[in-house]
Amino acid sequence: MIERIVKMGFIPDQIDAFIEIFELNKDKIRNFEGCSHVKLLRDINQPNQFFTYSHWESEEHLNNYRNSTLFKGVWANTKNKFNQKPEAWSVNIV
Repeated sequence: MIERIVKMGFIPDQIDAFIEIFELNKDKIRNFEGCSHVKLLRDINQPNQFFTYSHWESEEHLNNYRNSTLFKGVWANTKNKFNQKPEAWSVNIV
């Protein structure tokens, strides 16, 4: 299993729109083959900073999601709301 962390910074007036996109799609992402968990985290000191945290059976499952129509649609509606370049990490528990 791998855990995926994605850090995203948003234009302040686009935060509500992003949260709505996440809420509309979180169950679809969670039900995507190979995904067992997804949640959205918000930085307590920088309220425009968010993190998605997800669990994937393998990197192949994650890549299948990243190449899917679902991801492409979510990403297209999200990336225009960023005020900084997103960062992503795939990690294992030690």
